[in-house]
Amino acid sequence: MIEIIEKKIGSPTGKQQKKKQIILTHTSRDVEEYLASLKYRFNGDYQKVPNYIITKSGKVIQILSDTQYSNYFSRLDYDRNSISVSFENLGWVERVQLKNYHINWIGNIYSGVPYERKWRDYFLWDPYTDIQLKTAAELCINLTQKHKIELKCIGHNTKVDRPNKFGGIITRANFDSKYTDVSPAFNFETFTKYLKND
Repeated sequence: MIEIIEKKIGSPTGKQQKKKQIILTHTSRDVEEYLASLKYRFNGDYQKVPNYIITKSGKVIQILSDTQYSNYFSRLDYDRNSISVSFENLGWVERVQLKNYHINWIGNIYSGVPYERKWRDYFLWDPYTDIQLKTAAELCINLTQKHKIELKCIGHNTKVDRPNKFGGIITRANFDSKYTDVSPAFNFETFTKYLKND
């Protein structure tokens, strides 16, 4: 049983009871910095807010209720029909020359070993933790049961045709090639194994 920490931050755009998708994304920064950005951007009226965040240590933070949605995609048909689950993850990183660390697009330092794979013009990626994948699977199972969403996952992060028609678990990268979340560092095989074994 996962413990959910509630933090009401930002402004929901609206509410819709019926949901058909869970969209996996990532924060592109450390969780504390991400939460601060949600709280203070536009004087607390920021409207690009996920429903849930899963930290590197596997904690689940709920920002919006399941029925609320924000202007996450800036497309009403995407936003209102989905529940967004965002992983604490820096996304793509690049090596700082003559230093023993990497940074992401806003200068967050990643000193671990990045996952290497060329994808969408980037080469190095912040890994997702196993506890994040396990927690995400448990959360997704709970959400699919509660909201009668199909328990199936596309299982990759490449763009698909008509992603808004898919019922189940999908990633933001499936919607458009401009998105890099979830990244190639996301282990879909492990995630789907956790979905089936729970």
